[in-house]
Amino acid sequence: MLRFLWDSISLQMLFVFLFVFLLISDHIKRRKPKNFPPGPFSLPFVGNVQFMFASDPLAATQKITEDHGDIFSMQVGSQSFVIINGLQLMKEALVTQGENFMDRPEIPMNAEVFSKFGLISSSGHLWKQQRRFTLTTLRNFGLGKRSLEERIQEECRFLTDAFRDEQGKPFNPHFKINNAVSNIICSVTFGNRFEYHDEEFQNLLRLMDETFALYGSVMSQLYNAFPSILKYLPGSHQTIFKNLRLLKCFVFEKISKHKEDLNPSESRDFIDSYLQEMAKPNGSDFCEENLVACTLDLFFAGTETTSTTLRWALLFMAMYPEIQARVQAEIDAVIGQSRQPALEDRKSMPYTNAVIHEVQRKGNIVPFNMPRQAWKDTVLAGFHLPKGTIIIPNIHSVMFDKKEWETPHSFNPEHFLKDGQFWKREAFMAFSIGKRACLGELLARAELFLFFTALLQKFTFQAPPDTILDLKFQLGITLAPQPYKIRAVPR
Repeated sequence: MLRFLWDSISLQMLFVFLFVFLLISDHIKRRKPKNFPPGPFSLPFVGNVQFMFASDPLAATQKITEDHGDIFSMQVGSQSFVIINGLQLMKEALVTQGENFMDRPEIPMNAEVFSKFGLISSSGHLWKQQRRFTLTTLRNFGLGKRSLEERIQEECRFLTDAFRDEQGKPFNPHFKINNAVSNIICSVTFGNRFEYHDEEFQNLLRLMDETFALYGSVMSQLYNAFPSILKYLPGSHQTIFKNLRLLKCFVFEKISKHKEDLNPSESRDFIDSYLQEMAKPNGSDFCEENLVACTLDLFFAGTETTSTTLRWALLFMAMYPEIQARVQAEIDAVIGQSRQPALEDRKSMPYTNAVIHEVQRKGNIVPFNMPRQAWKDTVLAGFHLPKGTIIIPNIHSVMFDKKEWETPHSFNPEHFLKDGQFWKREAFMAFSIGKRACLGELLARAELFLFFTALLQKFTFQAPPDTILDLKFQLGITLAPQPYKIRAVPR
């Protein structure tokens, strides 16, 4: 009987049966829990994969928000996630119920190299332990103290000298800024800074820059959705893995050198402090793999975010010369030309502080924040989110909300001024909010103020002749300006 049935079924019928079976299996597997946030129509097997091909993912997300509200779900491959929008929902998820969304989901692209180690990808007790240790160690090496401010001021001098060497000719400031900002975190983690002409270090910065840009590519996004398939195929994701391995090798070499001349009674930098912690009897969670991941996290985050913000800042200044002139007038009145800017000056410079904040708001370098994962069943905005649900906080929806900002799509420092004084806005969340907010916020704020004021104290930034600058961006790990050239005209 079975042979008769088999012989009577055509190949075509078999394929139809198989397709219907897979379709039903996919539907059952992706069936949403009861009272789960609604979302746009998703295709069988691939889900909402079409949004990966959107030329402007920020605008595409905004359109879905208009159709489905401030909380909605999406499906890409086998992975579903919930996107949250708006100030009130952001506060509810990240602060009021922040403990429920403290974990990080396992992102295939990161898991390939970092697993769940480090400061960014870890969760639970491991994350709390590593974050507490890192914050303590950074404070020991000057975070929030005059000693670190002096390191930044010293690097400001190197950077202004490098800009002056361009003699007012058009140049791309990208890697000079990268090197300067990176040197601050390198002095804390590795114990030394790197010269701007150091070829090995310049190559590492280029590897990091390429990696961050490729994270936004279609193939890399598809890898996160279909890792088991794309793992064996060529593409930008393979370049990312290769680059990250090279960067890990660089850190391993630094750790090996630190081991050779480690003094147990004296700590020169973050690596020394971590190695000493590893040697303690109760330091089982402090292992070399975690040290590499934490060091790379500090290196990446401590370079890319501030560097990208400064690149936006110079671009905005060249495009809005009247705002640049007003910043320079405040610098001349408060600081003058005879001394370097100091953090103490910030409270006397409300307009400059407002401009820096508006650069961060309009530049919006991490529009989708970092994903979180519910560690237990949770109710958010009346919807049921089961344990393991991934949420993506859409920071862009807050930073450009017309209900929160007078002119959300314009570069307007007046957003942060009230009666001539700096005005701290609740809807400003460039460093995120809640317990998983940016660990390096204090350092980043100091760097942004000191680098920005030091550069505008010495130079006026202009577009090259016959060039029209624009605000086109490229979305990778951060939202960065497209490469541009600029003139730094000495004042």
